[in-house]
This record gives sequence, structure tokens and C-alpha cells, in this order.
Amino acid sequence: MTGTASEGPEDRAGGRRLVSGVLWNALGRGVPLLIALVITPVLVHLMGTERWGLFTLALAMVGIFGVFDLGLGMALTRAVSEAIGEGRGRDAPALVGATIYALLGLSSVMAVLAYVLMPVLIRHVLIVPPGLEAEALAAFRVLALAAPLVVLNAALWGVLAAWQRFRAANIVNMPVSVFYYLGPVLALLAWDSLVGVMFALVAVRLASGLAYAALAWKDVPRLGLDRARFALLRPLLRQGGWMSLSGALTQMLLYADRFLVGAVIGLTAVAFYATPLDLVMRMWILPVAVAQALLPAIASSYRTAPERTALLLRRGALIVAGLVLPACLVLVALAPWLLWLWLGNAFADGGGMVMRILGVGIFFSCLAFVPGVLLDAIGRPEVTATFSLVQAAVFLPLGAGLLLLIGIEGAAIAWALRAAADCAGRFLLAARFYPPAAVAGRALLPLLAAAGVGLGLMVVAPGFIAAGLLGVVTLAVVVVLGWRIAPEEDRAMLLRRVGLARA
Repeated sequence: MTGTASEGPEDRAGGRRLVSGVLWNALGRGVPLLIALVITPVLVHLMGTERWGLFTLALAMVGIFGVFDLGLGMALTRAVSEAIGEGRGRDAPALVGATIYALLGLSSVMAVLAYVLMPVLIRHVLIVPPGLEAEALAAFRVLALAAPLVVLNAALWGVLAAWQRFRAANIVNMPVSVFYYLGPVLALLAWDSLVGVMFALVAVRLASGLAYAALAWKDVPRLGLDRARFALLRPLLRQGGWMSLSGALTQMLLYADRFLVGAVIGLTAVAFYATPLDLVMRMWILPVAVAQALLPAIASSYRTAPERTALLLRRGALIVAGLVLPACLVLVALAPWLLWLWLGNAFADGGGMVMRILGVGIFFSCLAFVPGVLLDAIGRPEVTATFSLVQAAVFLPLGAGLLLLIGIEGAAIAWALRAAADCAGRFLLAARFYPPAAVAGRALLPLLAAAGVGLGLMVVAPGFIAAGLLGVVTLAVVVVLGWRIAPEEDRAMLLRRVGLARA
């Protein structure tokens, strides 16, 4: 293993390393996203609206597969990072090997169950036209059998994240991820079927897994498979179980509405709802990039360097807000026009208001990653899981009720309200269970309130001009507030970067 295993928490929690990790993670996901934005209209044209609706549900299934690991992937990242920060990196291979074996067995069982139960989803839950049933069933079954690849890829990425190998991982990830979007187009040109599309997605997942394994091999020779110690899994299973429950509830809250729309209204409504939702959720690449860099840093420092950990929380939230808010302002102000430019009049008319509403919610959804990753890193995933359960009990009935009352716009309102509640609740819980985080949370409150109020007013503003002016004012206010609460060392570094202060 390399020298990183002997680094201390101050080294691993440094601001320069955090920024480097964020930039590489954002680049690794941003380049494929740009390709996806260009390719999506081609896919919609090749598939048609109803098959595109099924495709968006298939992508949701890939996200749901992530909960099949009982949270062991994230728990592994946390445990290895903590061990490295405490100088116990030599113990990591035995833990990595045992986790990979466990994940492979568990995900294989879940894949078989999903394969067997898939007819229930296609024939009895979703409103699928009879002419598409056979194709949809075959396609979804192909994807179900890929569940082990999804789970193992996440675990291998977690190993790389624990050693903070973000540069190497993303250099490999970018070309592979491009084919996650280009592959379905090539498959459709060769075979006009969703089954071919799913085979293309599975092939990309396989290539990605092999690449991650080759990189992880350098830090964990033979991936620890020859040194696996299953006794080490017991504490991981406890924490991982809570992480899995939290992840399952989060995925359910994120994706249940589109399945509900498909069951109540139909696949065309799913397309008009899920397409704007998928577009705004692409912004998750930014908070995920930050969270993946924060997790190993916080896990290494929270015991011995609480002030540094609180600084990481504030810095992470400001980075996410600075990256996400401008995009949210553009989405809310120009949603119908962007959908028209991207996919045409039908999607602009059917999903324009949906995207404006979701543009508000996604801001808070992105900010919620920061306190959430702190709770996971300090070993309190049960807090997030319990809070997610409360959200499910409140917002799933609310979403169903608003969907029945005012259609897909009502489902979007419920989604946005849940995202805001999730963000506020996680910051409160982070302060409750890690007191050094309380000061950072209070400092961020005015910024979050200003952004939320500004975005909300833009949704109901009459016309593009009024919404745009509100967006400019909102951005100015948030920038001033953010500058005031930014760490002094970050302000000095930024001033040096723009040439306003001496190096």
C-alpha cells in the first residue's frame, strides 16, 4: 500500500485536498452529463414517448439497486478512512476483501428475486400498453441481473475514495461513463428494442467495474480477497444496515412519485414528470462530488480535529451552494424555454411548470448532502435513516394527495417541500449529534433562507423578465452572505487567485 495509509487527519482534511477531490469528481461526472444532454433528444426520438417513460423507470431501478448492499459500500469507505486517519491502514485489506465477498453474494440473491418478481411490476403496477409488455419485461429482467455490477462498482469506488484517489478514478470514469449514454443510441441503431439498450448499460457497468478494480488493486493488492476476515463485518453490518435503510428510504422518496404517476395517470405523464426531474437531479453530480471528497476527510478527522471537521462542514456547504444556486436560478427562470429547446413544444407545455418547481427543491436536496455525509462519517447513520422514515410517512401521502388534486405539478410541489424539510432537518440533526457543527449550521441559515425565498418567488413570477430580475437579486444577496461566513483562509486564497491580494 502507498504512503497515504500513514497520513494523519490534518493532511487528509486539508482544504487543498478537498477542493482537488471536488474538482475531479465534478469533472468526472460533468463531462458525461454534457454528453447526456446532447444525446437525450436523440434517445427520445428513437424510443418514442412511452418507451422513453419506461427507460426513465429503468434508470430509477439502477438507483434502487444501490440499496442492495445493506450499506456496506459506504460503511467500508468510512471504516477504511477512519483506519487510515488513525494510522491503521494496514488493517484495511482484510476488511475490503470480506466486504466484496459479502456484497457479491447478497446482490446476487437480490438480483434473482428482482428477476422473478419483475412481471408483477410490469403487468400489475405500471400502466404499460399491451404491445410493450413483452419488450419491457425482457428489458427490465436484463437490468435486474446487473444488480451485482451496480453494487460492486459502488464498493470499489468507495475503496478508491477512502484512499482519496479521485484523480485516477475519474480519469478512468469519464470515457466509460460517456458510453453509458452513447451506448443506448448505438444499441437502438442496431436493434430497435429496449432489451438492446439494457445490454448496452450492463456492458458499460462491467467495463467500469473492471477499471475500478484495476485501480483499487494498487492500494489493496488482490483487493484483499486472499486476506478476507469476515469477523470484521459485524460493526460494518450494524452501521451499513442503517445506511442501507436510509438509502432505501431516500431512493423510495426520490422515485416513488414517478411510479405513482405511472400507476395513476400513465406513461406519457411519467415522461412529462420524470424528464424534468431527471434533468434537475443531474445537478447531484455537484454535491456528490463534494460529499465523496468530504466523507474520507471527516471520517479521518472528527475524533481528533473537531474544529477542522466543523470547518469542512461550512466549506462543503458553501462550495455546494456556490456551484448549485446559479444553475437552479437558470432552471427556474427559463424552464419552459429550456425544455422547448431541448425536447420540443410537448415537453415544454407538459413539464415546464414541473421543472420550475423542482428547480427550487433541488437546491435544498443538494445542500442536504453535506450534513448527511457528516452524520454518516461520524458513525450515526441511524439518525438519517429514522429521519427519512419520518419523511416517508409525511410526504408520500402528501405527494399522492397533491397528484390527485392538481396533477404532476402537485407531485413536484410535494417533492420540493420534502427536499427543503430534509435539508433543514439534517442540519439540525448534525448539530444535535456533533456539537461542533452547530456554529456552522447557524451561520449558514440566512444564506439558505435567502436562496429559498428568492427561488420560490421566481416560480410564481409573471414572465421571464421578472423571474430573471429576481434571480439576479437572489444571487447577489447569497453571494454577500456567503462571503461573510466563508472561512478567512478561503477568502484570502480566492483574493489571491483573482489578483487582489499578494501571495
